[in-house]
Amino acid sequence: MGRQPSLDQTGHCSKRGLWLREEKGPLEKRDSALKAVRDIRRKTRRKFSAEEKIRIVLEGLRGEESIASLCRREGIAANLYYRWSKEFLEAGKKRLLGDTQREASSSEVSELRKENARLKELVAETVLENRLLKKA
Repeated sequence: MGRQPSLDQTGHCSKRGLWLREEKGPLEKRDSALKAVRDIRRKTRRKFSAEEKIRIVLEGLRGEESIASLCRREGIAANLYYRWSKEFLEAGKKRLLGDTQREASSSEVSELRKENARLKELVAETVLENRLLKKA
């Protein structure tokens, strides 16, 4: 959508020579209501823990009830179940192949960064000493 034309205080648009109202029309009111509903849904969206996701996927893999009824009972969309199932199976496959990388905690990362900085300083000092010895 383009920019709204600028109006003077009387509601006249000098660019187009039109008289326009600044009131919100029914479409703009509906759009703002839809935006409010979307914002509320976004803020109240359920977040499932890893344990909950695993439990739901394993229940679906058991096959005791249909995926549709499982999803209805848990209050999730079927495509979300299938996405979790795919991620679950791919993670298991990677684990069995030994392609896993351990996640580093923030304390480990900060310690490694400190050690890296210390080692860089040692290398810089060694390079300077070598240059001084070569010149001497």
